[in-house]
Amino acid sequence: MKVVKTRKPKIVVLGSINMDLVAVAPTLPTPGQTVMGSDFATLPGGKGANQAVAAARLGADVRMIGRVGDEVFAPTLLESLESNGVDVSDVMSTPGMSSGIAVILLDDYRQNYIVGIYGANMSCDEIQVEAASRALDGADALLLQMEIPFDISLEAAQVAQQKGVRVIYDPAPPSEIPFSTYDSFNIVAPNQSEAEVLTGVTVDGPESAYEAASILRERGARTALIKMGEQGVVYSSGDCVGYVPAFDVEAADTVAAGDGFAAALAVALAEGQAFEAALRFANAAGAMVVTKRGAQDAMPDRGEVERLLGSSQVEP
Repeated sequence: MKVVKTRKPKIVVLGSINMDLVAVAPTLPTPGQTVMGSDFATLPGGKGANQAVAAARLGADVRMIGRVGDEVFAPTLLESLESNGVDVSDVMSTPGMSSGIAVILLDDYRQNYIVGIYGANMSCDEIQVEAASRALDGADALLLQMEIPFDISLEAAQVAQQKGVRVIYDPAPPSEIPFSTYDSFNIVAPNQSEAEVLTGVTVDGPESAYEAASILRERGARTALIKMGEQGVVYSSGDCVGYVPAFDVEAADTVAAGDGFAAALAVALAEGQAFEAALRFANAAGAMVVTKRGAQDAMPDRGEVERLLGSSQVEP
């Protein structure tokens, strides 16, 4: 059922802005081996920027906070955000540094292997926290990831909590964080591999996902989601646990599916959708991302997500 919106959601994204260097090959090389690739592209990306574009395409007012370098990629990265309706007035250029770079390898199964060189993203500091504090007045959600210094994300999350703004934390790329920090995030949403790094649980289906979510809750996460791609999403929130199935789509690649999911979840919850309905909306957005190649270019608009929702093509 469609939600009647009284105003556009206001989403703040503090995170990374990268240029993705994407190479496609039938198989990936082993150490010392060279394989012949089939395609190459340079595409604007970065988990923060991807989420900002996704939220804007889904109908939100979005402010991006972060840093780019002062090299050839920076203007293209800013232009991509602006062309999608994202406010970049709080994106700083960092002299003497390169913008973030992600080297992405895709095989014939469209699984992605990524090396991130985060450049200017890692120089985010108190200036970005102050920008977030200003932007969070009247905001519905703050989206965070792990491609800028964690301490800066944590400070921004704590400011958001003080202002009553929902914080959605996408712990990617994964690394261990202090247990005492989990209660600064309203929603912690790792995928399978990220959940394993955080909890030590190998997530191979709903049962193990419930176990990982329970551990995240014990550490203080108010709501824990475990994203399992084509196997759907498991959640634990309050006294409720549950499962929302995935949509059955033909995948072109899996790059940035989690970014589309996080943005869509923020938008749906800001619109007042019930939690499971918001998760289904987020699943549909993530599914639409994998039907296209690339990151920001693959983010769906509202109509695409609603058409998939209307089709009810979900895995049993």
